[in-house]
Amino acid sequence: MSQFDRQQINASNIIDYIEDIFIHRGSESYLGEKVSVAQHMLQTAQGAEQAGASDSMIAAALLHDIGHYANDLQMSSLDQGQDNLHQQAGANLLAPYFPAAVVEPIRQHVMAKRYLCTVQTSYLVRLSDASTANLKLQGGLMKPEEVDAFEQQAHFHACVDLRIWDEEAKDPTKEHPAFDYYRPLLEALLAEHADISTQGSAIN
Repeated sequence: MSQFDRQQINASNIIDYIEDIFIHRGSESYLGEKVSVAQHMLQTAQGAEQAGASDSMIAAALLHDIGHYANDLQMSSLDQGQDNLHQQAGANLLAPYFPAAVVEPIRQHVMAKRYLCTVQTSYLVRLSDASTANLKLQGGLMKPEEVDAFEQQAHFHACVDLRIWDEEAKDPTKEHPAFDYYRPLLEALLAEHADISTQGSAIN
């Protein structure tokens, strides 16, 4: 059982809180996929690293589904026909502590799924059965004006990259690093964001 109360999360314990989720919730089934939640997120981070992504993008890949556990709506709500908006919950949890380059691809990774399914038929047919089933709950295919708006947003390319790694990270036999491997990277990004925030406060 988790030792953390979400209302008491702060900069000094946010990484411990995230690690606690991986330890105590990570072995849970992931939305009908063949991998667990932890396997999925760790494989997504591995895919980002193998692609030569920045530290911010590796962190975004690692944490993109953390909102399933930082949310008043449970993951099971998807099975009951209700989108749990985990992308928003995850981004809102992380925004006070990590740079926008980490947070915004997480916030937009479901939009990126809808985008890719709309503009690439080859991507749509690659979706797992579970991911296909959830697509309608998440808004379905985009309208032309939604496609245009998404392509104009600042983190467009990062969001698309994250979503591609996301869909590829569903192999129950694949070996991947443990959470501890990524902890120094998260700590560095946390410290970097704290420094920037402090400098901004001083200027104001």
